[in-house]
Amino acid sequence: MSGCMSGFGGIPQAELSEGLKQLKSEHPPLLAQLEELFELTKQIEQESDIDHNFEELITKVKEFKAALDPHSEREEGVLFPMMGAYIGTTSGPIAVMEYEHDQAKSNIGTFLTKVEAGKSSTDEKKKLAELVQNAYFILTEHFSKEENVLFPMAERMLTDKEKADLYQKIQEIK
Repeated sequence: MSGCMSGFGGIPQAELSEGLKQLKSEHPPLLAQLEELFELTKQIEQESDIDHNFEELITKVKEFKAALDPHSEREEGVLFPMMGAYIGTTSGPIAVMEYEHDQAKSNIGTFLTKVEAGKSSTDEKKKLAELVQNAYFILTEHFSKEENVLFPMAERMLTDKEKADLYQKIQEIK
């Protein structure tokens, strides 16, 4: 709907420039991976074929991290500093986004570090799976905030040259 106001702070939805469109387009595949992870954690929670599901969770978390890291770098290394020049980075939306990135990465990193340490009991596997669930909850909400608030804000805030720079710079991160 034209002129429709977003539920977040009344921000009108704007057509996104190429760089912002790309960042947004990276979310659905990441969300699909997150859904898979979440399903596995629920199976582990219910102790359904726990050893097999836990091994699969480890594999899928590593795959997810490999996909998430370059996406995060595009945002943290390029978009956030560009926006931060206008709105600062020590408080406000950029600080929140970076904090959420840190929290999700910390949960995933702790999970991977602890599984590398070796054998885990059923209870330990369930606790480790909770770390992945925490990352799931953080990132699903985080992506929604980016799509509904941050990206439209960036679209209005950045100059055409900055938008072109954004697109060019994020192409360099593989």
